[in-house]
Amino acid sequence: MKIFIDGRYYDERSAKISVFDHGLLYGDGVFEGIRAYNGRVFKLKEHIDRLFCSAKSILLTMPMSHAEIMRAVVETCRRNKVRDGYIRLVVTRGVGTLGLNPNRCKRGSVIIIAGKIQLYPPELYERGMEIVTVPTTRNLHNAVNPAIKSLNYLNNILAKIEANNAGCEEAIMLNSEGFVSECTGDNLFIIKDGQLFTPPLSAGALYGITRSVVMEIAGESGYRVAEPNLTRHDLFNADECFLTGTGAEIVPIVKIDGRVIGDGQPGVITQKLVSQYHALTKVSGEPIYA
Repeated sequence: MKIFIDGRYYDERSAKISVFDHGLLYGDGVFEGIRAYNGRVFKLKEHIDRLFCSAKSILLTMPMSHAEIMRAVVETCRRNKVRDGYIRLVVTRGVGTLGLNPNRCKRGSVIIIAGKIQLYPPELYERGMEIVTVPTTRNLHNAVNPAIKSLNYLNNILAKIEANNAGCEEAIMLNSEGFVSECTGDNLFIIKDGQLFTPPLSAGALYGITRSVVMEIAGESGYRVAEPNLTRHDLFNADECFLTGTGAEIVPIVKIDGRVIGDGQPGVITQKLVSQYHALTKVSGEPIYA
């Protein structure tokens, strides 16, 4: 595997960052998870757009331009002979002192890793996943804003630990008002009476790329999509439920906090959206091998 670090490529053993990098010391940086399908990088521009938005929010000066990062992602995939895979793009604050002051970091670092990922076992996509609600509250907007895809993922990790302790792969996180926000690494949708509902971004949900694609696909298929505040009661009484994420794609949910969703099987509309999503990923994206 060849890993991109600040304009150069390294093998896995020689790919290193400084112990003084504030991305390591303080989680000071931003990242994106991106997918490649059939020799194309899916929604690459949208991912880089979101990366730059996250960087702007934390006053991180990007060391490369938007176009340069897009080209570097494609080239990293090419060098690793990726046709179907996962790309992790990281931008750190860079090397600084042991103090917090980000102004002591002279230049940020860009790291691109292109490889494989399997987020959940295949059987969970076939029979559906069981999830639980966890006590850890989603970050407040005036703390570490959930819209920022930062390297500080402890809020999500703590919730993930609680999910694992409950014997589940994923967990629902509520915001400080008790409304459904998102899961630890995925956005959440429910279907009721043929209409899709997903928590609003103001509830603490990430500006999900896959979330947006699913909303667009659903709209084109004639389904109404709304973004109201949702409670656990709404989830328990849904006809169908599914999660969306770049790594996860679309995952059917069949049980929440012990309550069976619908008939306990992946729903018909969910399965239709899965098929449409997979069809789109096969033909859409930035070509790796032009």
